[in-house]
This record gives sequence, structure tokens and C-alpha cells, in this order.
Amino acid sequence: MTKPPRKQASSLGTDLQLAANALRLKRLGIDTHQEAVIYMREDSPICRAEGFAGQTRIRVENAAGKVLVATLNLVTTELLARGEAGLSEMAWSSLDARENDLIRVSHPRPVESLGHLRSKIFGEGLNEQNLTAIVTDIRAGRYSDIELSAFVTACTAHALDLEETVAMTKAMVASGEKLDWGHRPIVDKHCVGGLPGNRTTPIVVAIATAAGLTMPKTSSRAITSPAGTADVMETLAPVALDLATMRRVVNDVGGCIAWGGSVNLSPVDDVLIRVERALNIDGDGQLVASVLSKKVAAGSSHLVLDIPVGPTAKVRDVAHAKRLSQRLSSVSAVVGLNVRIRLTDGQQPVGHGIGPALEARDILAVLQRKPSAPSDLEERALQLAGDLLELSGTAADGAGTVMARGILDDGRAWQSFESICEAQGGMRAPPVAAQRHPVFASRNGFLTGIDNRRLAKIAKLAGAPFEPAAGLDLHLRIGSRVSTEAPLFTLHAQSIGERDYALEYLETQPNIFTIEDEACPR
Repeated sequence: MTKPPRKQASSLGTDLQLAANALRLKRLGIDTHQEAVIYMREDSPICRAEGFAGQTRIRVENAAGKVLVATLNLVTTELLARGEAGLSEMAWSSLDARENDLIRVSHPRPVESLGHLRSKIFGEGLNEQNLTAIVTDIRAGRYSDIELSAFVTACTAHALDLEETVAMTKAMVASGEKLDWGHRPIVDKHCVGGLPGNRTTPIVVAIATAAGLTMPKTSSRAITSPAGTADVMETLAPVALDLATMRRVVNDVGGCIAWGGSVNLSPVDDVLIRVERALNIDGDGQLVASVLSKKVAAGSSHLVLDIPVGPTAKVRDVAHAKRLSQRLSSVSAVVGLNVRIRLTDGQQPVGHGIGPALEARDILAVLQRKPSAPSDLEERALQLAGDLLELSGTAADGAGTVMARGILDDGRAWQSFESICEAQGGMRAPPVAAQRHPVFASRNGFLTGIDNRRLAKIAKLAGAPFEPAAGLDLHLRIGSRVSTEAPLFTLHAQSIGERDYALEYLETQPNIFTIEDEACPR
């Protein structure tokens, strides 16, 4: 007869009390985000006996049999007693730990896939088996942040080829849940990023669902930008939906706009995104695997992709855009996605706002048909929604944008968006920043260029996306007449310190805006 789980845990707990490598947990309340960390005294007998040193990877098991691998940080003060250990909040939650629980620590088994990682570092190719092993070990938490950083960097420095990208995509899909909605088409839209304010997704979702399409949209948080779609949507409605809630919302109203990290779809992607964000890199192969693995896992069958092209966008020229388009198309064909790709203008930000709440304000203005709605955001969204309507067979070729505009103009898109927000937990008003500071030009003339990357950095230094109300409001477009008496943009921040931090950076960057005596023809 099988013993009940509680009795097994009790037996293991007794073993732990007698074990020489047992420690009692003390909660320290240290947030390391998604990194599992264990804290032990430097003079702990276990550290000496096992040869543990700082940054050692340690296997941690509790009395219930739950296991994780954590990185060791050593404590040299009385914060911990010699027989105690602490865990980062992420590790504490993973073990479902309680104060004074006993844990057993030991060396984990060697991570064999690190050999494949080392091969990639030296420029060798990886096959499907190699990449599956690496992704499996990342999913199991066996890679430290240092090793994750090495993997991301190696795959950028020695770019993933087509076969590697396909293998990486498949392995990432297999690492988590995969949804099946029982019918087709299931539509989706994605932008590769790199252009501040380009927040067309909520508008496209609203139009597509109003047209009767099913669009279970999962979006990421910011990687290298001041806002991701999930960050923006979160200022309007809850986005951390579990799978059951996501299914309910989609079944009820036809679509959702959820944070992908909460629904266990391609979970390794979320781990890698965290490292990419810290390193501020996003290689093409990983980008393709990241985007397409999420779409396949979400059950999508038809996908429209937006690739902004501009000198300071993520994709800087048409040649790169074509290479990326080819890679996206090739991998999509292998994994069963019907794709249409649109190259768009990436010379300047889209809309007025840069930052979660400010971009949400622009979205609402478009959906509510307000006179203040940014026309460039509206037109981009209509083009992409039109592509999706045509690709799915809802509209005839060439008629998609007209159909999309009709759905937006007659209020159906706004009604659909309201329904999605209510189904996800209720619509709310975006927050407003406490600090607002206008920034003026140093000379009169015409605005002929904007550095997207450095402008985005100002918004991030002001607090975006972690402070949702932070960012900046852009008042002029390329080709506009510039006057020293009117602001180029208004900086938004929650604190004086963050406002000043962004302004200090701005003083060292005089060429973010190119102002000339004559307007450049466009």
C-alpha cells in the first residue's frame, strides 16, 4: 500500500534532523527577482566539509521532497547562526518554505549540457539534441545567472543558424504548456521591438476580436525598452493570468492581452529575457526562437509580424530586415505558422507617450476616437490589423485596412477592448506621474532626426517601466518646426531623484534631437 505523502515527508524530516548536512531555514526577505540564492555562514561546518565557496551551485531539498538548485552567497556576520540558512524570496517560494524548516544541502549532479555551451562559446554549432539538453537544464533551474549570461552572449556573438534556431524554437515550446483551442484560425501579432511607443497590439487585438477572430495574445514585459506590451496593458487591466483564467477570458470575449510569464508558455524564454534585459542584447536567432515559441505554445496558426526599420531602431537597415524576415518565415514554415511580415518606418517613436501609462493613454485615445489620438499609432495599428484580417481570410486581399477602420470608427473595437479588460479583472485608469518637467530645444529650426535608443534611455532613467507613470511625452515629429519657446518633450517621473537622474543624462547627450535650418524631405 502506498504511503500517504504526509508520512513520507515526516520520514524524510526525521532523516534531516539526523543528517550532518541539515540546516534550519531563516527567512531573510531578500528579493533576487528570479534567481534562486541560498545564504550560509562562511564558517559553517557544512561549507568547510563540502568545500562550498561563494557562487557554488548547491542542491537544496526540504522535508517534503521538493528540490531546487541555488547559488551560494556567504554571510560573514551574525545575520545567520552557523546551523541556519537563508533563501532568496524566489527560492523560498519555490520550496514553499516556512520559518525553521529543515533543509538538506549537497552538491548537485554535474550539468552535462554545459559542455555544449562551452562548444558554442568557441563558435561550434549545436544540434537539436544539444539545444534540447540546454533548454531542459535551464527549465530545471540548473543554470546559474552567470551560465545563462554566457549562453545568451555566445548565441549572439556566434549567431544561431537556421537549424539551430528551429531546434531552439522547438525545445522552448516543449519546455512548457501548449494550448489547443479546438479550431482555426487562431491569430496573433508581434513587433520585434526597438521603437519607443509602438504599442499597436492592444488596438489590433480589439479590432481582430471585434471582427470575430480568436486572439489569445500573450506579451512580454520590457527587455531593452521603457515598456513592453504587458507593462502597458497592466496599467489598464490585470495581465498576470493563469492558464485557466486565460482560457475563460478567451472563451468569453474572443481574446486576451496577458503577460506570457504567468501562463507557463515557453517558460525558458522568460528566463532568457531576464538575462537579455540585464545585458541589453537580443540576438536575431534568440529573437526568432523567443517570438515563435510563444506563438506556437499559445496555439496560434496565423501571425502578423511588424519589423520597424531605422538607423536607431533594433533593425537598422533594410538588408538586416530582409535577413530577419527570411529567418522568421523559414522557421515559421517548419513549426506550422502562417506568417505575414510588414516592414515599417522605424526612424522615430510612435505616438506621443513613451512609458507604460503614457502609451496606455495613447491607446485609449485611438480606441475612443479622441481628437488627441496620435495618427501615426492609429495608422500603424490599422495596417497591421488589416494584414491580420486578410491573412485569416476574414477580409479579401487589399480590403483589410478598410474593414479594420470601419470596426474602429463605429466603436466595435472599443467595446471589444472594454470587454477584454473587464474579463481580465476590470479596467482601471493609467497612473499619472507626480513630477513633470518640460525640456526645450537649444535652437530654432526643423527637427530632422531622433535617436530612438537614447531617447528610450531617458525614459528608463526616469523610472520606466518599473514606475508605470514614468517616461516622456514627445511633442514634435520629424519635419516639425522647432522653437526654443516650446518644449520638445515633457519628462514624467514619480520622484525628484529619478527626474534629476534622467535630466543629468540628457545634459550629456546634446544630439538626441537633430535640429537643422531646413526641413529634410521625407
